Amino acid sequence: MADPAIPVRENLAAIRARVASAAGAAGRSLGSITIVAVSKTKSAAEIQPALAAGQRVFGENRIQEAARKWPELRGRGPDIELHLIGPLQTNKAGDAVRLFDVIESLDREKLARALGVEMAKQQRRPACFIQVNTGEEPQKAGISPRLADSFIALCREELGLPVAGLMCIPPIGEPPALHFALLREIARRNGLAGLSMGMSADFEIAIRFGATHLRIGTAIFGERPPPRAPSGA
Repeated sequence: MADPAIPVRENLAAIRARVASAAGAAGRSLGSITIVAVSKTKSAAEIQPALAAGQRVFGENRIQEAARKWPELRGRGPDIELHLIGPLQTNKAGDAVRLFDVIESLDREKLARALGVEMAKQQRRPACFIQVNTGEEPQKAGISPRLADSFIALCREELGLPVAGLMCIPPIGEPPALHFALLREIARRNGLAGLSMGMSADFEIAIRFGATHLRIGTAIFGERPPPRAPSGA
């Protein structure tokens, strides 16, 4: 019987090789780039092969799912780093601060203030990436590029949040390079080093534009199952 863990190990090895090649072509140090293995919808059993292969940075987009999976999984690697990469409701700020090491979806003042309160209360300060809606898509989360500078200043100077960088998700069907370049410029003028950009289909382009964090899921864990139909449908 085939070992179901083999594809994940092989996929991860292939991604690491491609990241190394793209970093070399861009004249960048491999150590400046972190692969965030996006494990949303994947079970603990499906994640285990990546852990066994030495992967330690993972991304989840739902609080409840992460709360079910990761307390036990963290016991298998004390150096695990967990990123929240999905939209965050203000009333879940406390859960996010408790569960995650990095919050990549900070995108509005109300949420920023809630995170500040929770960080002070819990005495825990996960790094924050501000999500920028580079395509200004109305259905997508993220601060508008036009408001990004003032929002970054609010988060850092007034609220004292540990802002480490910026994150974006380019619109489907548009050249990602345009959005990566825009995010890089906003980060540059605000003195931010972190750039979370690039996913399974475009991470090599993102590396050329300075990405420090690559959110890669499908290329490591395989296709995700389609969403379940509502009950009774």
